[in-house]
Amino acid sequence: MKVVPALVSIVDDDESVRESLPDLLKEFGYSVEAFASAEAFLASDCIDRTQCLILDIAMPGMSGPELQRELKGRGRTVPIVFITAHADEAIRPLMLEQGAVECLFKPFSESALLGALHTALRTP
Repeated sequence: MKVVPALVSIVDDDESVRESLPDLLKEFGYSVEAFASAEAFLASDCIDRTQCLILDIAMPGMSGPELQRELKGRGRTVPIVFITAHADEAIRPLMLEQGAVECLFKPFSESALLGALHTALRTP
């Protein structure tokens, strides 16, 4: 039986994040799709297959928290790891309270990201 790697979708308007994170995650055995906007993710066929969402908080158009609410409204509960360049400590507890697995401030370490993914995917 073939093991299908977990699909992690990245939604971030920062091109450097969309280029670097997939490479890193693929090295760790994940399948990855990257999107420049929440709208592009919603228009994709990846919603039902995504097992974890790495989601930027502040983006033009629909924000990360707005995408989270939209997915909940559609009955989709996907573990979300929020990432943000805005180091406002007040935002982290708010995101966790709204159901995020983790909220990481850019630049974050590989180990912090992997820890958050392991928590999201409930892998040791």
